[in-house]
Amino acid sequence: MRLALPDFASAKMTPGHQPVLLKEVLGFLAPVAGGRYLDCTFGGGGHTRAILEANEGSQVVALDRDPQAGERAVALAAEFPGRFTLIDKDFGRLGSVTESGFSGILFDFGLSSFQLDDPDRGFSFRTDAPADMRMDPRAGVPASVWLETATEEMVVRAVRDLGEETHWRRVVRAIIDARGTGALGRTQSLANLVSAAIPARDRALSRIHPATRSFQGIRIAVNDEIGAIERALPAAFEKLLPRGVLCAISFHSLEDRPVKQYFRRLCGQAENADDSLPNDLRVRSAEALTRRPLTPEDGEVTRNPRSRSAKLRAIRKL
Repeated sequence: MRLALPDFASAKMTPGHQPVLLKEVLGFLAPVAGGRYLDCTFGGGGHTRAILEANEGSQVVALDRDPQAGERAVALAAEFPGRFTLIDKDFGRLGSVTESGFSGILFDFGLSSFQLDDPDRGFSFRTDAPADMRMDPRAGVPASVWLETATEEMVVRAVRDLGEETHWRRVVRAIIDARGTGALGRTQSLANLVSAAIPARDRALSRIHPATRSFQGIRIAVNDEIGAIERALPAAFEKLLPRGVLCAISFHSLEDRPVKQYFRRLCGQAENADDSLPNDLRVRSAEALTRRPLTPEDGEVTRNPRSRSAKLRAIRKL
């Protein structure tokens, strides 16, 4: 059953950015005067702004590893003086952040609209650009370099496990064979190479571009996205005050799985079908606020099609 939550649809948004499941997130966090909140994925600042606007006494600390997020944060800091701070840091390193004692913490995984819509970032193959895909262009190596130098096992994990590509053997072989040719250096040549590796019949029947899954897997591998989630969730829970709320929005099963398993563990429940730990040995340190993940209502999906695959889970610290 969907919760009856207040309507925050009228909150002012950052141009070009529509925060996902905003009404539901604010319903769980319920910002109060004097409350401190942590937005681990600042992005376009939509969730942060809404938390600040929901109660004039609330404060937000936000994280983002994308240097362009800092540019967007300047105006928000000026608009809410003394109430908002942005930390230039990957949420995967949340454990090294000294701030704690938060009333609520939010994760909104995946790409922001700004990253996806900027052709120079190399996340999309809709336009031709260098195949970069890094959320922080200052760290690591571009996807083009990663594809040229990663071991075959690493490429297999990216395409098969993180991209969930059915024809992963063909795609991996095409990538390995293309090394040194320049085809891995740009988004459109990489997308064409991956597409050509997919059997023609499956290309014709696919509802998405044949390169979509491989691009997803490569991006996740380049940014260590799943590892960051697995490190960040325990660090976030430690920083919550008692009765504090932890929310996580995911966009595909690879992001949702570690959230679901960690939340179930905190709630004293079996993490999966293979978890046979006796109930008397389980430790319950949180209560579930979502028995099943909440998904966007039809109206939100109509306004923002990118929200259609979003899932929100929330727990409260005991």
